[in-house]
Amino acid sequence: MQYQNRNAKAYSQLFIKGMAMGAADVVPGVSGGTIAFITGIYDELLHSLQQLNPKALLVLKEQGFAAAWRYINGGFLLAVFGGILLSLKTFAEIITLALGAYPILVWSFFFGLILASVVYFAKQQTGWGWRHWLSCLLGAAFVFGVSMLAPAQLPGAWWMLFIGGFIAICAMILPGISGSFLLLLMGLYPVFLQALSDLDIVALASFGAGCVCGLLSFSRLLAWLLDHYHKVTLAVLIGFLVGSMNVTWPWKQVLTTTVDRHGEVIPLVQKNVLPGQFEAISGQDAMLIWAVAFFVLGALLVLLTEFVAGNNRNDGN
Repeated sequence: MQYQNRNAKAYSQLFIKGMAMGAADVVPGVSGGTIAFITGIYDELLHSLQQLNPKALLVLKEQGFAAAWRYINGGFLLAVFGGILLSLKTFAEIITLALGAYPILVWSFFFGLILASVVYFAKQQTGWGWRHWLSCLLGAAFVFGVSMLAPAQLPGAWWMLFIGGFIAICAMILPGISGSFLLLLMGLYPVFLQALSDLDIVALASFGAGCVCGLLSFSRLLAWLLDHYHKVTLAVLIGFLVGSMNVTWPWKQVLTTTVDRHGEVIPLVQKNVLPGQFEAISGQDAMLIWAVAFFVLGALLVLLTEFVAGNNRNDGN
């Protein structure tokens, strides 16, 4: 596969997209894969990851570093994952604080972003038959079902973090399925955030190793599906986005909670409610006007992203 040549401006844009992916991955309910899908780098990301194979080592041995770097699309991967890693460290605590202080506004923003993305991608996919609609419906039903599962509490040992990283990274590169949410279901989300905050090398290395193994194996499957069943696969991915809106609905009633090892109360099972019901149940302000504003902001961000991407495509012609 031939990759496009990029200038410094294009790589800086990729870095920003990577930061957006990392910021989204911190939120339990939003996927970095969703951001990659929205920003138009999803296919290239999967195919670049697919190039990280034994043949890359052969190219390195026979043709040198420069040829191997081009073979794996190294500049693209460095920019995107550099942005992700920086974002995970810098935004993890900020987003956690924002979710704690203004959860309705954070969820409203992502709800608007995802809904606008669904509308946009649905318009882009023409000539759908019953197989595509069925695939979209099954994708939505799958993510909706995952979002309704009750969380477990697994041990925070290094080997469990490896398994958690393997599973979470597979979800993170799927639009609509949140790796953070799956970590929450496994009871490993607070453990991961604490490891980030404390720079726990053993815990982060175990999680990172699981991520690398999951990323290299699962990305190949997704790239193959996109190459051989492109429209059906896209229909499933759009369905994933639709299903994820069940998680990002801003107003929720907490049904059951648990207390983590730091004494903080963590919601376990929640139910979506209307703003008026939320106020009656919780006694808190539904912040409806602000929620609508952040919803619109999320939707406008999708339109702005497509506008910028469209200009970049025109500049390249």
